[in-house]
Amino acid sequence: MRLPLTSVLVVILAGCSAGSAGVRAATPIPAGTEVRALWVVRNTLVHPDSIRAMVRRAADAGFNTLIVQVRGRGDAYYRGRWEPPPPGWRSGSYDPLERTIREAHRRGLRVHAWINTNLVANADTLPADSTHLVHRRPDLLAVPQPLARQLYAANPRDSSYVQALAEYARANRDHTEGLYLSPAAPEVKEHIYSIWMDLVEHYDLDGLHFDYVRYPAPDYDYSRIALDRFRDWLVPHLPDTTRLRFAERASFDPLVYTDSFPAAWDDFRRQQITELVERIYYGVKKRAPRLLVSAAVFADTASAHDRRYQDWQEWLRRGILDVACPMAYTDSLPLFRERIRTAVATVGGGRVWAGIGAYRNTVDGTVAQIGVARELGAAGIVLFSYNSLVRGDSTNPGERYLRAVGERALRGERATVSSH
Repeated sequence: MRLPLTSVLVVILAGCSAGSAGVRAATPIPAGTEVRALWVVRNTLVHPDSIRAMVRRAADAGFNTLIVQVRGRGDAYYRGRWEPPPPGWRSGSYDPLERTIREAHRRGLRVHAWINTNLVANADTLPADSTHLVHRRPDLLAVPQPLARQLYAANPRDSSYVQALAEYARANRDHTEGLYLSPAAPEVKEHIYSIWMDLVEHYDLDGLHFDYVRYPAPDYDYSRIALDRFRDWLVPHLPDTTRLRFAERASFDPLVYTDSFPAAWDDFRRQQITELVERIYYGVKKRAPRLLVSAAVFADTASAHDRRYQDWQEWLRRGILDVACPMAYTDSLPLFRERIRTAVATVGGGRVWAGIGAYRNTVDGTVAQIGVARELGAAGIVLFSYNSLVRGDSTNPGERYLRAVGERALRGERATVSSH
């Protein structure tokens, strides 16, 4: 049964939106600086030589910003306090993030720490480290709707619990990349917040960057903690007669509230992500106002809002995100133009860096998309990814790709950045 929301939702949504009126000014990007960035995936950080080569190649091609992945799957590619180092890297040998910052600043490049937020493990190979969050706190993992009733009363410490989540992810690769944390869990929010503040307080960064700050798909998250928190969020707004009726049904069906109030359930999920972004944003600015907070976001705004619960346009309007990087990964120039135009129209191009899927494009295609982003007034461009471009394939011939993009679109008008 699905109940009409009417006055129930009016009350709930009025409370949720009370602080979102108007547009708050965010930290400005330095005037006259076009951001020319690369997303750098974590496997580049596994050796000092690959770090030095990456910085050199980026600087020689005319890039001025590196967005470096320091948390990939619940691991720390830096000397972190809260999560284990990745397999194959000995934390005492060197600090990948510190080395990257030192090399990059020496060449005048900015460094932003890229943090995967809710995606915490691959489904094919679960983490081997017993201290990994997947093993320490399986109760904090997101659960898909088809497994919700089965797992609601299950013991998360039983090995079959995590295996069931991994099997579901493997069978549904079209819409989930692996195991996610539950965005509704207060302990998850606190854990992610602690990771961000650790980075802010211990590294000479120029910014920090959200990724996977969303749900994987509409069939997540039906974990016990999410269902219970939604019930507690919703029930106070229900009439007494409705509350009593649903309490009886909930005793044998844990999904009764999500099934009966789907629009409120969607709003609740969006609120979980927005609350995390807001808290982290203000935590960063309190400690280091100069740092820029950005996010890689779904370029399709309807999909972002309705299916991933990632309301990034509202984050920009409210001033709880400095810059959005819409991932407009396509080889279609008209579609790329549409996606970036929508982002720029939200609050202006000064807070948009156009995400270009260079791995899907020829050099000509990437150069054309850079031109469109400039034409539309975006403050910068970000190419995904350094790793795929230097590895090379039939479309992108390795390191020559970076050099060609630099020669044709970047070096002739090299942007300046402050020295360190």
